[in-house]
Amino acid sequence: MLTAKQKSVRLPLALTMGDPAGIGPEIALMAFLQRKQDDHPFFLLADPDHIARLAQHLNYAINFAICAPSEATSAFATHLPIVPLNHHIDSKFGEPSRQDALATIEAIERGVDYVFTGQASALVTNPISKEALYKVGFTHPGHTEYLGELAERHWGNKVTPVMMIWSEPLAVVPVTIHMSLANVLTHLTRELIVETARITAQDLKSHFGLAQPRLAISGLNPHAGENGSMGREELNFIKAAVDELQAMGIAARGPLPADTMFHPAARATYDVAICMYHDQALIPVKTLAFDTGVNTTLGLPFIRTSPDHGTAYDIAGKGSAKPQSLIAALTLAARLANTQGQK
Repeated sequence: MLTAKQKSVRLPLALTMGDPAGIGPEIALMAFLQRKQDDHPFFLLADPDHIARLAQHLNYAINFAICAPSEATSAFATHLPIVPLNHHIDSKFGEPSRQDALATIEAIERGVDYVFTGQASALVTNPISKEALYKVGFTHPGHTEYLGELAERHWGNKVTPVMMIWSEPLAVVPVTIHMSLANVLTHLTRELIVETARITAQDLKSHFGLAQPRLAISGLNPHAGENGSMGREELNFIKAAVDELQAMGIAARGPLPADTMFHPAARATYDVAICMYHDQALIPVKTLAFDTGVNTTLGLPFIRTSPDHGTAYDIAGKGSAKPQSLIAALTLAARLANTQGQK
């Protein structure tokens, strides 16, 4: 392995390894192998020995540079830059361990810190397993909520993280995220819909370059409640949320029946669909762009993207994982970081 030498060049992306027992480390290797000459450089937060063993197992011919973030860009043309973690990984494919979980958390925390201190331009996170993290005291429903806490810890301001799944054919935002359907009704409010949509519109303007983002707001019930005959949530507060957004100058419309929002002609009329719960949003986008969808967190003081899939323990280490979603996440992070840097 090579120790990289520092040069003053483009600020790299910070890429976490995700759960080391899952496919995150191997799709990181694949993304590096499939890089193009003009791709934005990134460094991988991982255990170098673990990554070297994985590359050998997969028969990937990759040179590695164990380095600091400041040295990553100069190494990227010929070597995969690895910023080493303090935790050593000795995992088996598909079998997460306590040590793995601690390393996963360390990678996320250090990635945020590198962005905060100006050593990385954006954060790209590989998939994690919440179940594995819960065993070491992780208390957050998912990545999105944890990143919100880390943002508040570093930047000192209250943030409301919003999960958007972006793809070329469709972008969606669920108002309620990682909760059971039984809990959706107790958490879904006019205020939450308005805040989620407001943050979405704001970030689509500032990062995606849309002068007037068009938001399609779904209903909650079948046929958007059918004027109250199939549920009154649309009448009680979803319509009021849409009215409030319009009064704020946001191009929002709805509530719309979710079962007619996602065909091609409907998608052409809006830039993002704001949906009431997790599966209402993610089923259509994963159907249309399973391999290329990107999870991006809006409302943060930094850019964060992630592949829109899980750890895939069942295929870890087999070399059959597809890196397209991670490559799309890296590409989008670089695009948004460049936009942010031009402001």
